[in-house]
Amino acid sequence: MSHLTRRTILKGAAAGLAAAGAFSLATPSRAAEFSFKLGADWPSDHPSSVQARIACDRVRTESGGRLDIQFFPNNQLGGDTDMLSQVRQGALEMMLIPTGVLSTLSPVAAINNVGMAFDNYDQVWNAMDGALGAMVRNELTKFGLVTMDRIWDNGFRQLTTGSKQVNDFKDVQGLKIRVPVSPIFISLWKAFGASPASANINELYTALQTKVFDGQENAIPHLQFYRFYEVQKYCALTSHMWEGFWMISGRKVWGRLPADLQDMVQHIFNEEAITQRRLLAQFSSGIKEKLISEGMIFSSPDRAPFQEALTRGGFYAEWRKTFGDEAWSLLESSTRKLV
Repeated sequence: MSHLTRRTILKGAAAGLAAAGAFSLATPSRAAEFSFKLGADWPSDHPSSVQARIACDRVRTESGGRLDIQFFPNNQLGGDTDMLSQVRQGALEMMLIPTGVLSTLSPVAAINNVGMAFDNYDQVWNAMDGALGAMVRNELTKFGLVTMDRIWDNGFRQLTTGSKQVNDFKDVQGLKIRVPVSPIFISLWKAFGASPASANINELYTALQTKVFDGQENAIPHLQFYRFYEVQKYCALTSHMWEGFWMISGRKVWGRLPADLQDMVQHIFNEEAITQRRLLAQFSSGIKEKLISEGMIFSSPDRAPFQEALTRGGFYAEWRKTFGDEAWSLLESSTRKLV
């Protein structure tokens, strides 16, 4: 990883520690009354992983050693789907999970993935910290899950390509785009006129290098951590979708914690989610400059034709039926009329 990247992460960790207040990171000498594992798919040196460790350290210290949460990033405990199954079975106590994966349980969990819905972070946080986020969390209780109040940021997703620069909507037509295994992603890129297909992210670098795909879409930090800039020359700042990670636990496991520890964990992880959002935004800005220095070329296509294509192709009508009128109205109340 570059010097800039390490420096940015270290600054983020320091800022998180300052925000958390003065406390010792030393592990208490006595055995913990409760021992939890927390899994995530972020790389171990991703800023969000740094912040998750800080949260775990705070819980350990502020609980006086009663609760010890060990953090396992980089899919050490299995892929997202595997970890979700473990949480529901009680084999894993907590995980940070992308909304798209949660939608395999409840479709409304992916409502933040509606294409071109959010123009900025003010709209995102108004929705996800407000009535829409509350509705999603309430739906997840039906599947035996407890969800912290504040969602963690994974960023707006941008489009990268290897040999063709995307300057406007027509440049997307016919592109072979890798997307996650999620129906809403496939639906979105088909509406744009591209040819989407799914692949595991761990296989994506080679697939891009060998031209299996013309491009891919992810948040800017992923371009650095997965070194996609080595096999993708162009990045179009489409901000076509926002993705977040919910902090979840299983109801039975969570219920074994005394009320005071439940309140402490909720409070600490909600606070650290707010800090993580700010630090990821700072990190993303710095990474963009680093990617430019590595030779990546950025463009800023007009988003209006993309939005019009989603309306014209029936994308919004289709997903309104999937999510339901109530959830859709809550989304529109934080953004605009999506027709």
